[in-house]
Amino acid sequence: MTPHRDELLARLWPLSRRYLASYVLFNQAVADHLGMHPTDVQCLNLLTLEDGPVTTGRVAELTGLTSGSATRLVDRLEKAGLVARQRDEADRRRVLVAVLPDALARFGEVWRELGGDWAAIFAEDSEDELAFLLRHMNRTVELSHRQIARLADADLRPRADRDS
Repeated sequence: MTPHRDELLARLWPLSRRYLASYVLFNQAVADHLGMHPTDVQCLNLLTLEDGPVTTGRVAELTGLTSGSATRLVDRLEKAGLVARQRDEADRRRVLVAVLPDALARFGEVWRELGGDWAAIFAEDSEDELAFLLRHMNRTVELSHRQIARLADADLRPRADRDS
C-alpha cells in the first residue's frame, strides 16, 4: 500500500464507525419522534420499499430477525395500527403483512421533511460520484446482510466470556 492509501484508510476506519453510529442515533431520533422502537421504524421503512404486502417470513428476511422475532415485530406494528395482516388472494392459506395507508402517510411525511436535506447533499455530487455512492451503498447493504447472518450463526464473544 502507498503511504497516501495507508493514511486514507487510517482516517476511514474511525470515520466509518462515526458514520454508522450517527445513522443508528438518527434512527433512534426518528423512532423517538414517531413514538416507535428503532427496529419497528426500519421494518416499516423496509416494508414501504417492497412492491406490496409480504409474508412474515419476508419480514424476517428483510430485518435479519428469526421468524419468532419477526412475528413479534409484526404483532407490535399491528397493535400500533401501522400494518394489518390480510389473506393472500392468490393463496388463502398465506397471510400477508400490509402497511396501512395512515401509517404510510405519517411515515412518509417525516421522511419528506427530512429528505430535502439529503437531496441537497446529493445535489453537490457529480454523476460519477453518485455512481460511486450507489456502488458503495449496494456493497454495504450486501455486507451488512452477510454480517447479520454471520452474527446469527456464530458465537463471536471473546473466548473468556464463552467459557464462563
